[in-house]
Amino acid sequence: MSISQIVAQHVPYLRRYARALTGSQQSGDAYVAATLEALVEDPSVLDTGASTRVGLYRLFTTIWNSVGVNTEPGLSAGNQPVERHLSQIAPLPRQAFLLIALEGLSEDEAAKVLDIDVPQLRELVDQSGRELAAEIATDVLIIEDETFIALDLEALVEGLGHKVLGVARTHSEAVALARVKQPGVILADIQLADGSSGLDAVNEMLRTFEVPVIFITAYPERFLTGERPEPAFLIAKPFQPATVSAVLSQALFFARNAKRKERKAS
Repeated sequence: MSISQIVAQHVPYLRRYARALTGSQQSGDAYVAATLEALVEDPSVLDTGASTRVGLYRLFTTIWNSVGVNTEPGLSAGNQPVERHLSQIAPLPRQAFLLIALEGLSEDEAAKVLDIDVPQLRELVDQSGRELAAEIATDVLIIEDETFIALDLEALVEGLGHKVLGVARTHSEAVALARVKQPGVILADIQLADGSSGLDAVNEMLRTFEVPVIFITAYPERFLTGERPEPAFLIAKPFQPATVSAVLSQALFFARNAKRKERKAS
């Protein structure tokens, strides 16, 4: 397969990334076009020391960052809610977040794209998590039976700008709290104080409404059942606050994006 054919396979994903980064399909496509034009003019600009995809994203990043206006936050021209939220994040953390959360690159790959090291990348993702969470604040239900962990999660969630609806220690408490007011996101442990299951509580709630769920548990193997909800967002105990911040922001980002697509399709 030729280089042009390999590059062509990655272009749709680069367009997706460019649109999310710039907040505009027109602007994003223009940067992708400039990237491809640079590649056609001089194929050697594609970094041969990395995978084709990483090299392509790295070239795009070089071109995007060469435009001065892109180094300032809040200047994207997007009209959709998700893009508006993302445009408020400082440019480098926004790039780090999207490369990991949207494009699914590994930390090593994303660091190569941005020409930084992995510790710097993690700091940027953490920063983006805090900034994005503040932009899309929501109501959070915490299902956790360990008092100190629950307090840590509550402080972390509120520190990000969210509101904690309540902390449930059992299945029945969790369902009762969700009936009072539907949460925008759920942080759930699996094994609860009375021997009940946080997984069962979440399953019961998801029969009546859709909401992103993040499982924070010392028993990740219990998710290998193939039953709903799938562990799209799973954090193992003991956890780092930065991890919770980043994953919470990713969950809300994808939930908002999915709802926008549903409205557009209907």
